[in-house]
Amino acid sequence: MAAISLRNVIKRYGKGPKANQVIHGVSAEVNAGEFVVIVGPSGCGKSTLLRMVAGLEEISAGEIFIRDRLVNHLEPAERDIAMVFQNYALYPHMSVFDNMAYGLRIAKVPVPEIKARVDKAAKILELGHLLTRKPRELSGGQRQRVAMGRAIVRQPQVFLFDEPLSNLDAKLRAQTRLEIQKLHREIGVTSLFVTHDQVEAMTLAQRIIVMNGGVMDQFGTPEEVYSRPATTFVASFMGSPPMNLLKHAPGVRTGMILGIRPEHLALGASGWSVQVEYVEMLGAERLIYGRIGEEQLVMRADESQPPPVAGDTLKIAARQDKLHWFDAGSGKRAA
Repeated sequence: MAAISLRNVIKRYGKGPKANQVIHGVSAEVNAGEFVVIVGPSGCGKSTLLRMVAGLEEISAGEIFIRDRLVNHLEPAERDIAMVFQNYALYPHMSVFDNMAYGLRIAKVPVPEIKARVDKAAKILELGHLLTRKPRELSGGQRQRVAMGRAIVRQPQVFLFDEPLSNLDAKLRAQTRLEIQKLHREIGVTSLFVTHDQVEAMTLAQRIIVMNGGVMDQFGTPEEVYSRPATTFVASFMGSPPMNLLKHAPGVRTGMILGIRPEHLALGASGWSVQVEYVEMLGAERLIYGRIGEEQLVMRADESQPPPVAGDTLKIAARQDKLHWFDAGSGKRAA
């Protein structure tokens, strides 16, 4: 049984011919216990979609089910969800324990059960030694863990995360990603996680929804999204550096776009003639940027190869079993 079911979900702002439609008929089934990441650039509709699941945005058309309940017209408190936001929304005058316990007290949960739930969540999140502190005495990563703990103690059917790591520096983001993975293994609650960071999506998700201009371009595992992108948008958004998309390179048919990942290119005695523009040194690897005519190409090379310099002309060949073909008009995958 699907834990979350989105059925032709549409969101419009305004009415009549001047209405601005921002979500265009999204349909997806999220399995019980699954961790699904919604990813895409700013303005693509990912947070709006999450907020409709939460009940914070009204749905314009379609249906949203949580478990087997239609929730279109239910208030957030009636949906059995817990949400973790980008800003931690902690009460500054309360201790960590009281912040985590507050919602349970409002719900009139018995005091012994409140303590048991908070202690259990604190143990999972390694917050036990911080329960008496105020939020101002915590680091950003610790505050985010308190926000997650507050969600855990509610024991909801669904966790919703709205870019919860955006305020953390790179090191803390990586550390907190590991903590979220551990948390999901521990409690196994169905989770929807919104981010604009494709690395975050690839490392956290069991499946990924890639949003593009209010449309779901692809819904698949990280491997599927990376290895068989459904559109040129997915191909260019997922991966760092992104997939090379070539229209005019030798061998590309009219009306088609050839996609090839930077790691599936290699220096050789034959192949495309590429003029090197610059090289990025990244420790154990380097990225070689060059041009085939008017099109830019990037190749990933390891440290065993002597680095070229700007102005060099190289022969670069693509692995034939790693080519991706897209229709130039629609941008959709052709082969």
